[in-house]
This record gives sequence, structure tokens and C-alpha cells, in this order.
Amino acid sequence: MFKNVRLYRLEEPSTIKAEDLEQRLPERRFRPCGPLQTASLGWHPPLGERTQALTHAGNGCIALCARRQERLLPATVVVEALDERVADIEEREARTVGRRERRQLREEIMFDMLPRAFTRSRQLHAYLDLVAGWMLVDAAGEKGAEELVELLRETLGSFRVRLPRPKNAPVAIMTRWVATGQLPAGLTLGDMCELRDARDERALVRCSGQDLGAEEITNHLRAGKEVVKLTLRWQEHLEFLMLEDLSLKRLKFADALLETALEPDIEDEAARFDAEFTLMALQLRELIEHLEKVFEMAGAN
Repeated sequence: MFKNVRLYRLEEPSTIKAEDLEQRLPERRFRPCGPLQTASLGWHPPLGERTQALTHAGNGCIALCARRQERLLPATVVVEALDERVADIEEREARTVGRRERRQLREEIMFDMLPRAFTRSRQLHAYLDLVAGWMLVDAAGEKGAEELVELLRETLGSFRVRLPRPKNAPVAIMTRWVATGQLPAGLTLGDMCELRDARDERALVRCSGQDLGAEEITNHLRAGKEVVKLTLRWQEHLEFLMLEDLSLKRLKFADALLETALEPDIEDEAARFDAEFTLMALQLRELIEHLEKVFEMAGAN
């Protein structure tokens, strides 16, 4: 189940086929870092290590997973080794090590240390909703999401997506929701928001675990602050934090929904993945279709 959602509009969803992706993705299948590589990025089976398929299709959606591995070589370790090497040379040879020689020494140290450095891996999940025309990436930040999109673009040669283009400003809409307490059907306020002064972006107020209709928050709004982050609930099935760029964080699906939709005796990992993926994709599809109407997000070209 995704914890975050960063949205990308698919410009040509009708041209995307699951079988085509399954044939092309192996060209960039994940391979561990080589001895002198600082990082490696490639496609990984979304159903886990025990499977080979690099896609998983169902209900008009195609699940993908990228894996990134990087060698852990802190800059402080390199600097310390470099300083020791420079000090030794200057003491033994009674001369000053220049900038160019320091740079060469640093490269030699990196060359020596990299093969022995520990590695760390992380997975980045995403899926293409060909019915709704969106790509959803489970990434907390823009950098990770863009990394996956760029990998897909490099793999396929061309992959046309763009960020949402809302006609109704999310900040203005969220501010109105908190100010009036009136939200579209299906959405209710949570208990957290972040307010920012429209005249000074450094002036922030974070409210958590509070009644968002309280006088304290109303006073902040009267003083000119705007809502830039807001927790919301969708049909009592899903709680999330929405940001001003329409990315979603801290997704939490209701336990009752999971218990109702998922059979507790599913032991096969692939079957459970499919059940959870289907449940999540359908819930997020409904939510995003609702948000499209609220914010009047332009459709695909």
C-alpha cells in the first residue's frame, strides 16, 4: 500500500501496453553497483525477489518498481583520509601539496575505498492508471519521483507525462475548506494543517491534533495566512495529507476497509499483492477523479 502519491498526467495513455513494457523494461533491469560505481538504478519485480516479471497488470493499471542501490562513502571519511595523506606527504617531503595534487589524491582515495564501501538499497513503486490517465509514484519527494520517470523515459525512448495543472489554486481551495468547514461530498477535514503567511513564506504555523474549526486557526486565517498542507479523509476509507502541489503524503487506509476487502487466509504473496494493489488502485482512482473535478485539472492532450 502506497504511503505517498505524486501525480503525473499521462499524455498518451492509449499507446501504453503492459506487454510492451514487459518486453522493454528488462533492458534496464536492476544490477548491483559495480566495484567503482557510486549508485545503480534499474527495474525490479514489483511482486518481489521471488518473481521475474517487471510489471503487474490489473483493472486497467500497470504496477512498476525501480530499485536504487548506492555505496555509502561519507564525504567526511574521504576528507579525513585526504587530510592524513596530505599531512604525510608535506611532512616527509617538506613541501606544500597544491590544489591539483589534492584533487588527484582524492580520486585515488575514492578509487581505493569504493569497492569496500557498504551498499544500501531502496525500492520506488509506481503504477500507470490507463483508465484514469494518471501515473502515481510512491515518493515522498520530487527528486525520487522524477528519478523513476526519467528511468522510464530512458528505457522507452519517449514517455510523455506532465504534472497536474489545476485551474483552481489548491491553496485557495484548502484555505476556504478550513475557513468555512464546507467540503465537497466524500471529503472531511482531518486534524492537521500548515499555514503560511501570504506576504512572507518564512512565516509558518503548524497545527496538529486540533479541531481545525477552532478560533485560534480562524484568527490565523483572518491575519492573512493560507493553508498549504491539510489532512483530509476520503469516504472514511482513506486519510492523507494534501500539499499545495496536489501531492499526497501519509496515506493510511482504514483497517475496516482492508479487513472487508482482503481475505485473511491469503498466504500466497502474489495473490495478496494483487488483492491489495487492486483495492488501493480503485480507491485512489475514485479519489483522484473527485479531486480532478474539485480543482478542475486539465485532461490529457
